[in-house]
Amino acid sequence: METNLLFESTVNKPEKTVYITREFDAELPLVWDAFTKAELLDQWVAPKPWSSKTKYLNFEVGGRRFYATVSPEGLERWSIQEYTSITPKTNFKMYNSFADADENPELPGSSWDYNFSEQNGITKVNITIVNESLARLEKMIEMGFEPGFKMSIDNLDKLLASLSQK
Repeated sequence: METNLLFESTVNKPEKTVYITREFDAELPLVWDAFTKAELLDQWVAPKPWSSKTKYLNFEVGGRRFYATVSPEGLERWSIQEYTSITPKTNFKMYNSFADADENPELPGSSWDYNFSEQNGITKVNITIVNESLARLEKMIEMGFEPGFKMSIDNLDKLLASLSQK
């Protein structure tokens, strides 16, 4: 298993943008599935001890994922992801907004652009998150996005390792 995997994360406040590049020691189809299938997303997307639960996911242009990250005490933080563009195994884009349990979005939101590539069994994912306002970016930071994302990615590494052995 590769241990020197690239992980870069940059916050650009003037552009209200977060840039993330991460490599995974897994083939592209498996990494793609981990980012696009509810049964896999729910196994890694929330930082421990939080968990993730997807109410529904319709991965197609115009489709949505409605899910919550859930604290050990049962506090739910809901989000809506609306898929705006999909190029299988290469790229997908979505609009993300926080929401309440009744699917009422909390605007402003952010646009996410995921790009996937593979070389020699290592899959690279480039993610660009453009927030509609500086306040939204600062809320993401305040809610612990960066350390939480790193913990979630560690969960994903473990999941990919276990799935690659099957």
